[in-house]
Amino acid sequence: MSGSGMRAAYGVVSGVLPTDTTEDVRTRGAGVSAQVAVLPVGSFEQHGPYLPLVTDTLVACAVARELAAAYPVHLLPPLTVSCSHEHAAWPGTVSISAVTLHAVVSDIAASLRRSGVDALVVVNGHGGNYVLGNVVQEASARGERMALFPAAEDWETARERAGVVTSLLTDMHAGEIETSILLHAHPEFVRPGHESADFTADDRRHLLTLGMSAYTESGVIGRPSLGSAEKGKELLASLAESFEPYLALLTRGAEPE
Repeated sequence: MSGSGMRAAYGVVSGVLPTDTTEDVRTRGAGVSAQVAVLPVGSFEQHGPYLPLVTDTLVACAVARELAAAYPVHLLPPLTVSCSHEHAAWPGTVSISAVTLHAVVSDIAASLRRSGVDALVVVNGHGGNYVLGNVVQEASARGERMALFPAAEDWETARERAGVVTSLLTDMHAGEIETSILLHAHPEFVRPGHESADFTADDRRHLLTLGMSAYTESGVIGRPSLGSAEKGKELLASLAESFEPYLALLTRGAEPE
């Protein structure tokens, strides 16, 4: 089988990894007061029968690409396996421990600082990566420049701008937002079935104890039938605008005297 045939057969995602050379990074860094890197963190977990296991990674990468297109930031390749323990009941899901994810992101930040990159933005595409908040809090307490993006408020602003009908509570997994972003950024990976897969379960108070399988048989919680490429485009555009104060905060005081 040819290389292109193998890529098609195995559903390999193209256009996700950054293609900068070291000279590209050097040139971009010379034109800013403080270098900021953007690290997409996704997951490898079930997203129902119509979205790929790599959905959260694709979402994080789509957001990070929007940021890199709008601001002078250093785009890093994604972390594609994270903390998906609540999805363990479904085949294909792979997780690492929160301790490991904490260590990996912290090591990446330390490596960047050694090479002259002053700040790191962690773009999180998976809600179960709770530990990323701890990573950022601890780094900030040490005086390091780090931020977690997007916040819930950024998603809410984006939801309203894009005309997403489903609330953030209801749109928990493989729903309107994720389906919309993939329909815009990677429509080739959205399989038939999202049009009739709506399922809601707003009361999920025992999720950490019981996992997702206690609340959904299909793996879906949300209204994917309402997703559209137009909404996905507007979601990403809104998030890019919301990023500006994050960048200003991370670079504040970095100008040479």
